[in-house]
Amino acid sequence: MLKYCLRENLLTPDENDYMAQAADVRSFSLDEIIDLMMQKGSTLTKADTKAVLQVYGEVVSALIEDGSAVNTPLMNTALSITGTFIGAADSFDKKRHNIKLNLTPGLLLKNALTKIKCEKTQSTDTNPYITEVTDIVSGKVNELLSAGGVVQLVGARLKFDPKDASQGIFFVPEAGAEVRAAVIAENKPARLMAIIPADLKAGNWYIEVRTKIIGSSQKSKSLKTGRFDKPLTRT
Repeated sequence: MLKYCLRENLLTPDENDYMAQAADVRSFSLDEIIDLMMQKGSTLTKADTKAVLQVYGEVVSALIEDGSAVNTPLMNTALSITGTFIGAADSFDKKRHNIKLNLTPGLLLKNALTKIKCEKTQSTDTNPYITEVTDIVSGKVNELLSAGGVVQLVGARLKFDPKDASQGIFFVPEAGAEVRAAVIAENKPARLMAIIPADLKAGNWYIEVRTKIIGSSQKSKSLKTGRFDKPLTRT
């Protein structure tokens, strides 16, 4: 069951436009998925299953690294290159070009999508939420982060106290230490603008807004966190 609530759509001028946001979504780790596999009566042990999946992941990663495409019942992959090439004699340059991995659902996931049931819930959430992330340097939306450039976040309940080190805009990697934006250009409930740290390492990053501000003047004792659900690539 996919639970969802409706929030005001801040990206359109019509005040009656709302958008759906998934709510109470549970995520499963690899170990939890293996446990579910064991419940189906697999003849393999949990250790054997984990080892097989580890090898599967390594082989798929190696194929992608080699520039190949992978087509399975779960997913299909394709590689593309972004950036402008200057003339027919130009070649790939990591400083100007990026390789993008494109994922589309395979047959099993396509079938699963048609069977999802939805349930509307009432949201009492007071956390900030981000609807759009724009990299001002490249102009890309919900895709890239240009180190040393400017990022713009659009959403609701985004305003925070910049004097409190626990609040602010945080860049969270898939693994490793998070980085807090030190320079804030705009700090409003529906829009934030900040300088992307120049030393932000290459890779995928999630953006989080953390605040204790509720409404126009109220303050929460606990920290409220809102994460943009799509990872962004630092170029």
